Amino acid sequence: MTSHNSFAARIRHHLQQVASLRTQAADADRLAAVHAVKRLQAQRFQGTYSDLSGHTRTRPAVRFFLDELYGEHDFSHRDEQFGRIAGAIEHLFPAAVGQLAVDLAEMHALTETLDHALASHWQDLPADTSNAERYVVSWRRCGARGERERQLAVVQHMGAELQRLTRMRSLRLGLRMMRKPANAAGLDALQHFLESGFDAFTALGDASSFLATIAQREAQWIDTLFDAPLTDACHRLADELSRSNP
Repeated sequence: MTSHNSFAARIRHHLQQVASLRTQAADADRLAAVHAVKRLQAQRFQGTYSDLSGHTRTRPAVRFFLDELYGEHDFSHRDEQFGRIAGAIEHLFPAAVGQLAVDLAEMHALTETLDHALASHWQDLPADTSNAERYVVSWRRCGARGERERQLAVVQHMGAELQRLTRMRSLRLGLRMMRKPANAAGLDALQHFLESGFDAFTALGDASSFLATIAQREAQWIDTLFDAPLTDACHRLADELSRSNP
């Protein structure tokens, strides 16, 4: 069984990776490239799951993934809170949240590492290159297929954990009771993540079909972005971006 101490060590390790990346990307050009990459990825996600966004049952889960995992947001506030309570997470939140916290930290570190690596190649391409081509070429130069597949595996595990935890009524009640103490302790961003995840997966009910859809579509995009002829990959990405909400 994983101990709470190892939870804390793993969370801090992942957050230190993210902090190091932020320090390395302090110049304006690199920051602009990172934001451009994140913006395009959020648009791609919106396009890929536009059908699920149209249904009441699945819409909250799509928004949770976009807002809390894949979106173009500054998570430094949440990171600071996370790092501050990593060693005491079992005292401030129900113990079952520990592995979910580790998943979030690992997913965050993987995403930031890949986004920054991709952004470094994005910067090197001519400014008049279309966003779709710029992204596909940068993706291929970045490589890291194993990390892309790991990222998807962590998302799947996080979703499965949220599905399991939402069945524990006492845990959901405990989170609601934690709202005021968490806000008083300056843990509002972390509390928001947990409640948003629980609410989204409670609305889903059985999340298996939703998670299977995520796994199938994201794996397909990994294959397309790595293996499809360049022109085909660029066209497919441009089409997907056109389906996103403005």
